[in-house]
Amino acid sequence: MIYRRICVALLPLMLSACASDPAPNEQLRLTEQALSQAKALGISAEQSPALRLAEEKLVLAQTAMQDEDYKQARLYAEQAELDARLAEAEHLTDKSQRQLDELSNAINRLRKQLGGLQ
Repeated sequence: MIYRRICVALLPLMLSACASDPAPNEQLRLTEQALSQAKALGISAEQSPALRLAEEKLVLAQTAMQDEDYKQARLYAEQAELDARLAEAEHLTDKSQRQLDELSNAINRLRKQLGGLQ
């Protein structure tokens, strides 16, 4: 009787241990898309540590997929996507800062010109 109760209590645990994570195909697609978007902006792995990390983690995710370790594959793919988006954000921030600097310089030149006219 006790044996039966223990078996009934352990059955859900045993079944959940057998259940595996589904293959993260959609996450891998999103990761590859994020990498493509970053590269389309002209970002290279040589100039962006975040993009280099994203590419490395994507390779790890693909390896985990081949090993059917879907949980680890999903984790690496999510991290790779975030790293690619970070690389994109850093690039756009740098580009905006350069544009702001150019506009500030142009405004200062105009102020000097206007100051000379008065």
